[in-house]
Amino acid sequence: QLQLMESGGDLVKPGESLRLSCRASGDVSVMGWFREVSGKEREEIACITKSGGRANFGGPLQDRITISRDNSENTAYLQLDNLNAGDTGVYYCAAQITTVKCSPLTADYPHWGKGTQVTVSS
Repeated sequence: QLQLMESGGDLVKPGESLRLSCRASGDVSVMGWFREVSGKEREEIACITKSGGRANFGGPLQDRITISRDNSENTAYLQLDNLNAGDTGVYYCAAQITTVKCSPLTADYPHWGKGTQVTVSS
């Protein structure tokens, strides 16, 4: 069973940055990032294919993120910049093994990590 482990969540001040990591226990094709912020359903952020194709799914983070991956480490990264209190929540990594196309739909990802907490507060 593929396992995903997120890390990098922390308590930061408004305007600061964080780099989240997601390490997979095996080879994966597409890796995506999602988040759950207070009172809202899980929302898509971005995804990246094994060949480096990226999709930024817009939303409040669209101009403040950079997604990347290191295939040799089976690890994806999500750089979050200029964070604000509205970004507080749990950030999840998800992965696909057999498909090669990025998707914003949670249902397209059979594998999920347990999430990492990001808290933005002064």
